[in-house]
Amino acid sequence: MATISDNIQEVSGRIARACDAARRPVASVTLLAVSKTFGPEAVREAVAAGQRRFGENYVQEALAKIEALGDLRDRLEWHLIGPLQANKTRAVAEAFDWVHSVDRLKLAQRLSDQRPDQLAPLQVCLQVNVSGEASKSGVAPDEAAALAHAVAVLPRLRLRGLMAIPAPAEGLEAQRRPHRALHALFDRLNAAGLALDTLSIGMSADLEAAVLEGATMLRVGSAIFGARAPIA
Repeated sequence: MATISDNIQEVSGRIARACDAARRPVASVTLLAVSKTFGPEAVREAVAAGQRRFGENYVQEALAKIEALGDLRDRLEWHLIGPLQANKTRAVAEAFDWVHSVDRLKLAQRLSDQRPDQLAPLQVCLQVNVSGEASKSGVAPDEAAALAHAVAVLPRLRLRGLMAIPAPAEGLEAQRRPHRALHALFDRLNAAGLALDTLSIGMSADLEAAVLEGATMLRVGSAIFGARAPIA
């Protein structure tokens, strides 16, 4: 049975091959290990294999995990990638390094207001509903520019880029299309004066397509930790 270390090596190999196919340097893509539903010991195993960045979907689960791994806090980077409710913004502003799921100005304002002064600015991405799914969170692509410019001036945040969770698709070309659309939006925002550097796209099933379309951060969970286990 493959270990978490083995899986990280395998995923890193996939990323390297994808970068080679896209004629991009491997260093241009960051691996974010999505540890939702897995406990602190799984994270420790990943850390022992060299992983430093972890993504979490559920605020309460993540806060408990961050506390349990407090001895590693200075070495790790914690990213919230799941939906954020307004009543959870203070805890998130105090505990996380990144938030990928900002899709409303109200959330961004609360995060900025509640980010402790002694911490570095909170790094944020706007979540874009690139596939137009009613079930998905995210700002509509045609509303993203106004939101991005409003978030970019908030004092305790640093707007880094865009995040999307496209609808599942079969085949490389079908997987590439929504990533391509998000990258085009990213380019338009930068042409309008923003300084974005992060495209948080691509997961275990479609990371090759994402790298071909300019992903800079891949959110990989099951390919590293295995099938999701229910939280006890």
